[in-house]
Amino acid sequence: MHRLLLLLSIALGSASGQWLRHPTAGLPRTPDGRPNLSAPTPKTADGRPDLSGVWRLDFGSHVFDVAKDLKPGDVRTWAEHLYQQRLVTPGKDRWTMTCLPGGPALGLDRQIAKIIQTTQLILILYEDLTYRQIFLDGRELPNDPNPTWMGYSVGRWEGSTLVVESAGFNDRTWLDYGGHPHTNALRITERYRRIDTGHVDLDITYRDPQAYASPWTIVGKLSLAADDELIESVCAENEKDRAHVVDDSKIVGLPSEILSKYVGNYEIILPGGRTRVLMPITLSGAQLTIDLFGDGGKFLLKPLSETTFAGSPGMVIQFVLDAQGEVTHLIVSSVEGDITAIRKQ
Repeated sequence: MHRLLLLLSIALGSASGQWLRHPTAGLPRTPDGRPNLSAPTPKTADGRPDLSGVWRLDFGSHVFDVAKDLKPGDVRTWAEHLYQQRLVTPGKDRWTMTCLPGGPALGLDRQIAKIIQTTQLILILYEDLTYRQIFLDGRELPNDPNPTWMGYSVGRWEGSTLVVESAGFNDRTWLDYGGHPHTNALRITERYRRIDTGHVDLDITYRDPQAYASPWTIVGKLSLAADDELIESVCAENEKDRAHVVDDSKIVGLPSEILSKYVGNYEIILPGGRTRVLMPITLSGAQLTIDLFGDGGKFLLKPLSETTFAGSPGMVIQFVLDAQGEVTHLIVSSVEGDITAIRKQ
């Protein structure tokens, strides 16, 4: 959703701030002064890969469904029931609504983070003023840590890979934007590998036997946001999404024959044609879903009328029909404004 809102901001020219531009000291550069992101991995004084920097995070559709690669039955019955309930009631207890810390989902959902690395401690800073501490001083994870929003993390080096073990999460946070739950038994293992100046591979393994039958791993990437800095973002300041959460009573039932006419591929073309986003809409049973980025991350579309559907909190989709009743395009409306996606033949 953050990526969609970023596209909306670009298309509408309504971004409220500007990235600070300040050349990153010590960053390798090409002869024309551009950051050389393919230069060799920078090292610290003790020869370790240096993960310091401002990074853009990309976990694809796992942001919305961290468990999308699991097999049927891998999610415990109670956890699957709660997840499905959160999909139908779009995020009214999501951290982005309550302005509470995001916990495990924060590392997936935030689009940018700053890593500060020392020999004994790594700090990860987020724009919403939350942070993580990763202790590198040889300590072990506590056997029974006090549950917290962001958990307790210790790290170690295995060759050039930083391995981070985290525990001590309270059970009030989510694993993803869609609403997969977890318990206090959750354990997370991250493996960071900086492959060159501009790129880090990151694998994340989740273990929570009370909610999931077996561990599973997702793969993400970090890209260096060269010469950029964090911009403060305070959730409770000018928060507008909560007012747009759809009440369950407003959701109506539509037969499959009506829903089926909205199935297809819809394309957003930003000004100048420089960026295209293809959004497939599919129907399974009586559920209409939209893949916002074409990478498998699907949202349920909940009908408010025959042509108007609620997606994520703060997002409403209006299908536009021609005189023959054929869908020509859709309009995505949010607090950032409206954007049009044309139906492709």
